[in-house]
Amino acid sequence: MSYRAPVEDIRFVLRELAGLEAVLALPGYEDVPADVVDAVLEEHARFVEQAVAPLDVPGDRHPAAWDEGSVRTPPGFRQAHAAFVRAGWQGLPHDAAHGGQGLPRMVGAATSETINSACMSFALCSLLTDGVIDVLLLAGSPEQQARYLPALMEGRWTGTMNLTEPAAGSDLALLTSTARPVGDGSYRISGQKIFITYGEHDMADNIVHLVLARTPDAPAGVRGISLFLVPKYLVDDSGEPGARNDVWCASLEHKLGIHGSPTAVLLYGQGGAHSEIGEGAVGYLVGEENRGLEIMFIMMNAARFAVGVQGVAACERAWQKAAAYAAERMQGRAVEGSPGPVPIAHHPDVQRLLGTMRALTEGSRALALVAAGERDRATHETTPEARARHQAVYEYCVPIVKAFCTEVAVEAASLGVQVHGGMGFIEEAGAAQVYRDARILPIYEGTTAIQANDFIGRKIGRDGGAVARSQMAAMRETLEALRQVTGPDGAALALIAARLADAVDAYEASVNQVLDQLANDVRAAFQSSVPLLMLAGTVHAGWQMARAALAAHRHREQGTGDDFHGEKLATAVLYATQVLPRAAGHASTIADSTRVQPFLDGI
Repeated sequence: MSYRAPVEDIRFVLRELAGLEAVLALPGYEDVPADVVDAVLEEHARFVEQAVAPLDVPGDRHPAAWDEGSVRTPPGFRQAHAAFVRAGWQGLPHDAAHGGQGLPRMVGAATSETINSACMSFALCSLLTDGVIDVLLLAGSPEQQARYLPALMEGRWTGTMNLTEPAAGSDLALLTSTARPVGDGSYRISGQKIFITYGEHDMADNIVHLVLARTPDAPAGVRGISLFLVPKYLVDDSGEPGARNDVWCASLEHKLGIHGSPTAVLLYGQGGAHSEIGEGAVGYLVGEENRGLEIMFIMMNAARFAVGVQGVAACERAWQKAAAYAAERMQGRAVEGSPGPVPIAHHPDVQRLLGTMRALTEGSRALALVAAGERDRATHETTPEARARHQAVYEYCVPIVKAFCTEVAVEAASLGVQVHGGMGFIEEAGAAQVYRDARILPIYEGTTAIQANDFIGRKIGRDGGAVARSQMAAMRETLEALRQVTGPDGAALALIAARLADAVDAYEASVNQVLDQLANDVRAAFQSSVPLLMLAGTVHAGWQMARAALAAHRHREQGTGDDFHGEKLATAVLYATQVLPRAAGHASTIADSTRVQPFLDGI
C-alpha cells in the first residue's frame, strides 16, 4: 500500500493541542500566517508521498554499499536528496537570519514525522544535519557559522554526530580520540568512531562531522572532552569544498533494519592516498576546550526528540499497513454470523489490535507535537520567566517523548505483524520491515534506560518534582473540563475522565515514591526509572488524547464536526480504555521496587 501523510490529524494536533495560533503570534513568528503552515504541510506531504515513500522498500532490499572507502546509497536516494535540496526542506525550522525558513519547531516536527514515515533510512540524513545546524547556531563561532551554515541549511552539505568508539559506547568518559593543536587555530584529529549515521555517502558535496576528542593535556573523564568540526573536504575562502581531509570510511555496519541508511566506521588521522593534507584530520574547536560534551548535548537533546518523532512515524506506517491489509483480507465468518468470509477488520480481536495501534499512534503524535510547541515558546515568549517555564517543561518532556514514542513504535510494529498473521512474517508484505526499522529507535541516542536515569535524576530529582507536579495540575484541570460535559458525548468523556483520573493518581504516587527512594534507597529508585518513564509517557499521551476528545466534542457541539472528529473521539476512548490502564501496572511495579531489589541483587 502507498503511504499517505496524515495531514488532517497533524493539523488538528497543531491547532487544537499544541497552540499553533498562539505560537504564530509570538515575536519571530508573526510574519508566518496559518495558511502558510497549511500549505507547507500539504506540499511536504506531496513531496514525501511521491519522492520519498517509493524509496522505502528498494532501500531495504538494496542497501547502501561500501567500496574502498566510498559509499553508494540505494537507487533513487541521490535524486530524492537533490529534490529535497531544491525544495528547501532542510532549513524549514531554522533561523531565517542564517538561511532557514524560520517556521516553528512544531511544524518542523510534523514534517519530520512524515518524511520518516515515508522512508526512515532516507530521512536520517537530514535529521543529523538538523542537529549540526543547531550546534553551530548556538555554539559555533561567527566564522564557522558563515562558512558552514549556508550550505548545511540548504542541504547541499550534510552533518553527522561522532560520539561512539569501540570501547566507549554510552560511557563517553572512556573515549580516546585525540586532538592535537598545531598552532594555527586548528587541530589534528586521530581516532576511530563507530555507528556514524551517514558518516559517508554520495548525496552531498561535503559532510560536516562533529567529533568528540581529547586534547593532550585534557583532564580525565568527561571533563576533558572537547568538540571539533571536521569537514570531509576542507572549505576554502570562497566557501567551496577543497582538499580531501584525513577522515576515512573503513566499513559499513550490517544491521537488523534501516538498511538504506549507511552506518559508518570512520577513521580519523590514518593518512594514506585518500587524504590530500597528510596524516591527522584537520578539525576546528567548537566552543571552548573541555566543554565539548556540554555543547554536544545541544545536538543530543535535539536528536533524542527527533528520534521520538521517528517513533511516531513508525507507529503511523505500521498502522496504515495493518489497516489497509485488514480491510482487504477476507477470512473467517463474523462471530455473530455471516453468509461467507468477512474482512478480518470485522473480527473483534483484530479491531482491538488496530484500535490499540491507532491510539498509540495518535497519542504519541500529540505528545511529541505539544512538546515541540513548548520548545517554540521557550525560545520566543516575550519574558524571561515565561521562556524559562516553557523550557523546563520541554526539557522534562524530551526523555518522555524519546522513550515512550520509540517503545510504543516497536509495540505498534509488532502488532502490525500480528494483524497480517502469517503474511506479516513474510518480507513481501512490508510489515516485517517496519518492525525491523523501528527496533533501533529505543536504542538510538541513548537507550530507554539512559533516558529514564536522566528523567528521575535531572528532571524529577533536581527540582523535587516541581515540573512534574505542574503537569499533573494541568491534567486535573482537563479532568474537570471532561466532567462538565453532558449530552450525547457525555458518557464517552466521563469514561475518559475516570480512566485518566486513575492514571494521574498513579503518576503522582509514583513520582512521590521515587523522590523518597532517591533520598533513601537509590538502587530501588533507579530500578523504578524505566517503569516511571513509561508511566509518564502513558499518562502524558493519555492527557493529550483527553484534550483531543474535548476539542472534538466542541466541534460536534458547535456543528463544525465531521467524521474526523467522531473518529478522534472514538480513538480517545480507545486510548483511555486500552492504554491508560497500563499506568496502574507501572505504578504497582514501582511500589514493589524496594521489596524486589534484594532478589534482583541475588540473580
